[in-house]
Amino acid sequence: QVQLKESGGGLVQPGGSLRLSCASSGVAYSIDDMRWYRQAPGKQRELVASITSGGIASYADSVKGRFTISRDSAKITVSLQMNSLKPDDTAVYYCNADYMALGGKTLVSWGQGTQVTVSS
Repeated sequence: QVQLKESGGGLVQPGGSLRLSCASSGVAYSIDDMRWYRQAPGKQRELVASITSGGIASYADSVKGRFTISRDSAKITVSLQMNSLKPDDTAVYYCNADYMALGGKTLVSWGQGTQVTVSS
């Protein structure tokens, strides 16, 4: 019922910035928490940032102070502004959302992922 699509990934030099966006499509009663995850090759998927429907944000220690998550309720999108990027930030970044389906069930949707590569 709800599909997510990430955009904005790419190759950036260390110290540079990227903005990731995640757009939703479909229909739901409401979109609840939205999150950004990332997974590097050979590593466990990790939660990067999350934001509640009320706009309360949380961050992983590794990105705190460098990344900012935001959401637009009208567009039902979530963005991740990434500054001061480091090679360790290289990963596939995934958008994730909990939502209330029209039938009343809480479901989870994932985007397809977007590659972020931080390298000289």
